Amino acid sequence: MKKSILISCLLAVAVVGTLFSLPKVVVNNKGKEVETEQTQTAEANTAEAPSETPANSHDGATLSADQQKIVDQLRSGFINANDKEKSAAGLKLSDKFAALQKFDSAAFYAEKVALMSPSLENWVRTGDRYYEAYGFAVDDQKAKNLGAKTREYYQKAIDQNPALLAAKANMAMTYVNTDNPMQGIMMLRDVLETDPTNELALFNMGILSMRSNQYSKAADRFRQILTNNPANTKAKFYLGLTLVELGKNDDAKKVLSEVKKEEKDPVIQQAIAELEARLNN
Repeated sequence: MKKSILISCLLAVAVVGTLFSLPKVVVNNKGKEVETEQTQTAEANTAEAPSETPANSHDGATLSADQQKIVDQLRSGFINANDKEKSAAGLKLSDKFAALQKFDSAAFYAEKVALMSPSLENWVRTGDRYYEAYGFAVDDQKAKNLGAKTREYYQKAIDQNPALLAAKANMAMTYVNTDNPMQGIMMLRDVLETDPTNELALFNMGILSMRSNQYSKAADRFRQILTNNPANTKAKFYLGLTLVELGKNDDAKKVLSEVKKEEKDPVIQQAIAELEARLNN
């Protein structure tokens, strides 16, 4: 699970601010935000870089002057690099955008690298970065476009190595808001047939069960994760959340109390505080 993906969620507890490691559009596609970034389609039509919008507003994030200077230097290095150096320069630029949580741009340059230097590693990286960008897409059409890109590059990697279970589990989630959501469910089931303890697949299945208000099934999935990895505080948090929804307040309080002691992430801590306030009302 990638901790960088913060998910707006209203499906279970309206006051719980954010959830982790799944696309916003998967968990809740009702919320709307003002986004300043270009669409991925517009980016793909640019010659070298997504520079038609101000660089410091691209992807809806603001860069400091120092960050912007570094990005501009790396972009210039990529544009001016010779054929031998261009892939490495593009990867540095993609990595920097990823570190700055400008996921559209990170995916855009990862794709350029993959097209210049086709390899399993580059296809997986591009799929991962499009999935991250997909995770922050609130607009339905943008989510569809980024989901399609995610599937395109993960599929290239899976065709070469069918054992890439993480790629399959991520790819599955991009089908949820398509015309064929069951394809995603089937992919997750295939992953679990291969590896019944796969945490990412179990986690995704748990989230999908929550999405359809099947909280008992969701709780079972999160318990499966914790049986094999008691240290997975994200799964434990979601177990507590499902227990709240099931009305098992005493059990929920116990689980959330454990997470509160073990998990240092401030977003999770805030969510726990809000859940505890709800339980104590």
